[in-house]
Amino acid sequence: MIQPMQHLWAPWRMAFIKGEKPAGCFFCEAAGADPGDDAAHLVLARTGLSLAILNRYPYNNGHLMVAPVAHLANLEDLPRETASDMATLTQHSLRVLRDVLKPQGFNLGINAGKTAGAGVADHVHQHVVPRWDGDTNFMPVIADTKILSESLATSYQQLRAGFDRMV
Repeated sequence: MIQPMQHLWAPWRMAFIKGEKPAGCFFCEAAGADPGDDAAHLVLARTGLSLAILNRYPYNNGHLMVAPVAHLANLEDLPRETASDMATLTQHSLRVLRDVLKPQGFNLGINAGKTAGAGVADHVHQHVVPRWDGDTNFMPVIADTKILSESLATSYQQLRAGFDRMV
């Protein structure tokens, strides 16, 4: 029996596809916002020097970014204390992701500069992308579509609770 075609809806991605991105730096906006507004900015955790923020346009569920509070474009320009703080927050993020989402692996990376693929080239940030056995499929190759199994709001709530538990 032939199954009817299934439709996948991700209407929040249209603004990204059309290039309708907010002006300014969303990392700086999130870092400068009141911590009581963290959910609106998808901030999962913050220190005095860096923050972990859920990616609004994720490659996978739980895709987050760790960025310095300081608006600096290059990793090599970060003060040593800030670079160390980012590394510590990245380690903490990995622990939370392992506990909450149970991935089997991760992709970690910094796209340094627009040519290297940085969506925000003037504020250095590290991507932390959880990966699961079997999370690759034909959709990104054939249909230029990525399937996410959970909404951003649900991912945020679960991960934020995980960060809060581990503090």
